[in-house]
Amino acid sequence: MTAQHDGRPMTVMVVDDHPMWRDAVARDLAEAGFDVVATAGDGPQAVRRAKAAGPDVLVLDLNLPGLPGAEVCKEVLADRPELRVLVLSASGEHGDVLEAVKSGATGYLLKSASTEELLDAVRRTAAGDPVFTPGLAGLVLGEYRRLAGEPAPTAADQPAVPQLTERETEVLRLVAKGLSYKQIAERLVISHRTVQNHVQNTLGKLQLHNRVELVRYAIERGLDDA
Repeated sequence: MTAQHDGRPMTVMVVDDHPMWRDAVARDLAEAGFDVVATAGDGPQAVRRAKAAGPDVLVLDLNLPGLPGAEVCKEVLADRPELRVLVLSASGEHGDVLEAVKSGATGYLLKSASTEELLDAVRRTAAGDPVFTPGLAGLVLGEYRRLAGEPAPTAADQPAVPQLTERETEVLRLVAKGLSYKQIAERLVISHRTVQNHVQNTLGKLQLHNRVELVRYAIERGLDDA
């Protein structure tokens, strides 16, 4: 069965400096129906090939020769902000996780994950869901809360907050609490597609790029506690 994204095969790129691991991940993804459009073994090569191949999801190791994974993430997203990045790392160190998320990664999975967990994480990452190995999601939310407590340097220059509808605010509050689109749809008795539409509309209004930024925005305004 082919993994679909917007009605076409989902494209993925795998970056890891260990050839056997890289090939194994690429093979697992291809066998599950993903279209593996590129692979790379070092940082500079990863940036070049990601820009050329334009995958839906970049599966990225952090420990890369030539250019660290976090820098690869920043460079690629500066060129293609719609790209989703799933970090697949052997490190569960808090500093590595936070650096990856601050660089724009949508999710962070440890290499101890099973093949099924990886495939599910890639699918969810493509859908815009933040995916974290259990235990890391709370760390990331905690960091966003800490950042939210710091005064924003450009607060005075920011335009008035765009008006969200009551339903958009409701969806945003549930996103901030960590619910998946499926769970939000069930909670509000609306379709999965409607939830996605509300999130896309909210991203557009707030000029944010992805769900991770949306969660931070919501936490900054205390919506996760409401």
